[in-house]
Amino acid sequence: MTLQQEIVGNAMQMAVVNLSPGQTVYCEAGKFLFKTVNVTMETRLSGPSNSGGQSQGGGGGGMGGMLRQAMGTAMQVGQRMLAGESMAFQYFSAQGGEGTVGFAGVLPGEMRALELDGTRAWFAEKDAFVAAESTVDFGIAFQGGRTGMSGGEGFILEKFTGYGTVIIAGAGNFIDLNPADFGGRIEVDTGCVVAFEEGIQYGVQRVGGLNRQGIMNAVFGGEGLSLATLEGNGRVILQSLTIESLANALKKAQGGDKQGPTGGLFSTNAG
Repeated sequence: MTLQQEIVGNAMQMAVVNLSPGQTVYCEAGKFLFKTVNVTMETRLSGPSNSGGQSQGGGGGGMGGMLRQAMGTAMQVGQRMLAGESMAFQYFSAQGGEGTVGFAGVLPGEMRALELDGTRAWFAEKDAFVAAESTVDFGIAFQGGRTGMSGGEGFILEKFTGYGTVIIAGAGNFIDLNPADFGGRIEVDTGCVVAFEEGIQYGVQRVGGLNRQGIMNAVFGGEGLSLATLEGNGRVILQSLTIESLANALKKAQGGDKQGPTGGLFSTNAG
């Protein structure tokens, strides 16, 4: 069943979801706005694929099944904690008729509804997830190894699999690109990546070499030492506002900006 939703607003958008009787949507704790009285709300530590003790067809296997389920939930919570995500999800279901529930992100910017058909996963930056149908599985993808080391760091992504609608949010305005339309590869500020389809290769690389121009780019260019690279054929969503630039603008407005004209390398932002 397709999730009936509408994204409304401009500078700070919200998603208004209409639930059919028995239909369930879940969100990350802190993204809920409002609901009608016939929509129930339940907070669980488990994700939709491990639904917190509900029957999975009677094949749980007594104490052994309960133990496996508890261990699975603990692993999910541990992964989310390591990634800096919320420990719990909130689940909303309509009872006795259609219901309405509203969600929003935490920064001024856009929202986007992505449709999964079960054949291709989506990856998103940390904190991009807002809400999804219960048929969409939420996971954490720890990326590192050669990809992460190429930029001197690894990175953590949210991963969405299954089928149905997932709603994400970012800062500023969105632009959709396909690296295949630009020779197969694009390079962007690491804070501008919101989400991308499975099949896109995402990495981090240093800005230039250890020469005069490379040092000038890192010190005075405002980008720091690394850029994100996106390669392949698939949909990529970028945002126009980064959390770091927003934080620096707020510090400057409060008279506490110590970044000065040198930008990235000498930034005082600790995040």
